[in-house]
Amino acid sequence: MKNALYLLAVLGLLFSTACSDCKEETKQIDEIAKVENILEKYLIASENRDFQTIESIWAPGDSIMLFGTDSHEKLMGWQSIRNAFRKQFNTISNTYISISDRYIKINCSNNTAWFAIIMNYNFIHNDVAHSFEGVRFTGVLEKQDEKWLMVQGHLSLPANLNIGK
Repeated sequence: MKNALYLLAVLGLLFSTACSDCKEETKQIDEIAKVENILEKYLIASENRDFQTIESIWAPGDSIMLFGTDSHEKLMGWQSIRNAFRKQFNTISNTYISISDRYIKINCSNNTAWFAIIMNYNFIHNDVAHSFEGVRFTGVLEKQDEKWLMVQGHLSLPANLNIGK
């Protein structure tokens, strides 16, 4: 019985110290605000075709990735992502993005964040207005040298399959 109580006390201490990082809600709230700010800058830069800001938000290197809305758009590394943004910025104009829903979560160490955004994406391509509603944008940011950087992103469009009708 004495050993069981001792074991319970030790386990309780281990569990309470293992979870203590997540109890710093103030720090997490501050970090979530920083990530929200980065994502807002990213979307505004996309609207304004501001390549320099986009580049400053993505982590450099070959291990980052972005999945686009087309099945062939698996962009690995900053070079591929950069080329896709340059092509996009040269072919579309008058981009307007409106967000209808946003979710951001940060791990207990405050060094990794993941997000999900639902947005409407409007633009002009070849003098024709286009509008995509309910675009889903998800991704992961890492804190590197005290700066939040995008390391993974994924864009998808909702499908109307009418399953069950």
